[in-house]
Amino acid sequence: MGAGGRMSVPPSSAKVESDVLKRAPDSKPPFTLGQIKKAIPPHCFQRSVLRSFSYVAHDLIIASLFYYVATNYFHLLPHPLSYVAWPIYWAVQGCVLTGVWVIAHECGHHAFSDYQLLDDIVGLVLHSCLLVPYFSWKHSHRRHHSNTGSLDRDEVFVPKKKSGIRWYSKYLNNPLGRFLTITITLTLGWPLYLAFNVSGRPYDRFACHYDPYGPIYNDRERVEIFISDAGILAVTYGLYRLAVAKGLGWVLCVYGGPLLVVNAFLVLITYLQHTHPSLPHYDSSEWDWLKGALATVDRDYGILNKVFHNITDTHVAHHLFSMMPHYHAMEATKVIKPILGDYYQYDGTPIYKATWRETKECIYVHPDEDDDKQKNKGVFWYRNKLD
Repeated sequence: MGAGGRMSVPPSSAKVESDVLKRAPDSKPPFTLGQIKKAIPPHCFQRSVLRSFSYVAHDLIIASLFYYVATNYFHLLPHPLSYVAWPIYWAVQGCVLTGVWVIAHECGHHAFSDYQLLDDIVGLVLHSCLLVPYFSWKHSHRRHHSNTGSLDRDEVFVPKKKSGIRWYSKYLNNPLGRFLTITITLTLGWPLYLAFNVSGRPYDRFACHYDPYGPIYNDRERVEIFISDAGILAVTYGLYRLAVAKGLGWVLCVYGGPLLVVNAFLVLITYLQHTHPSLPHYDSSEWDWLKGALATVDRDYGILNKVFHNITDTHVAHHLFSMMPHYHAMEATKVIKPILGDYYQYDGTPIYKATWRETKECIYVHPDEDDDKQKNKGVFWYRNKLD
């Protein structure tokens, strides 16, 4: 069994840690994608409009209830309690809206229904309401799935080689620096990625998710980027009108706080799915699609796994079959784990500990220096020594 199988019977804490950090295989898998797919029940690939919309309705109803309570009862609380109530609202509402974001993500993968137009309409509406340029992200995210684990062509959280790390990295390689890095990443990481392609694949000129003529997109995709921008502008104008009518403070409390939580989770989830001491990365000499797709890790967010529609603990299956609906991904994961064996990576480390550890251990990637006759020089592993 792979890491997931080993974690099913908890050994001592020391053994768990060493088991979790054990390197994943980097050789060509002894199975094919077709063999994996054949083991998954056929119904797992079936998309249901009604079932998919039931998750949309579920999340929006809960979000509406939280909104109703916050806007109708928080002002009745004794003054000091409101300072506690609003942050709680931001946290819980942000978690629910992260689930809404995940459903729009499903639409971008054509995993919501059998109708591409319906998927795009639902995805555009939901993502625009969260200030996400739907088509812009859809196309760059598709390229991420096509090139996962590739140091040359992957689109997001592409690790740097040692020669590419910034001069100031050594000054951040301490507890205070890591805390600052995590804080900036979770608060500004998502808008910086969209606007300036920070942490994304390097391009030969300025890349931006809002630029229809940027290097991220081809000529066939440019019209859709304009549509994404129009969706963002429409929602932004709506927020402006709300601020005029109810005040900027009201908009920031009701909408801005939860949105910060959504953005933080998007960055955190993506970062932890693709950043782990056990995961290999490949240059063009070693990379192939299946090895790259397996260079991901499932994580355990506790009750939030369900709130986030299991995007957190079924990510390996998602990278193998991105058009599979989220409500079948858990069943598929259980089936494929015995086939993947050691190629399946799971880490049950508490998320706050994992975030700190990965920020400390995964600074840059480098091939093993003691490989015989340049063997596996195209396989890169995370390192943290900056001397």
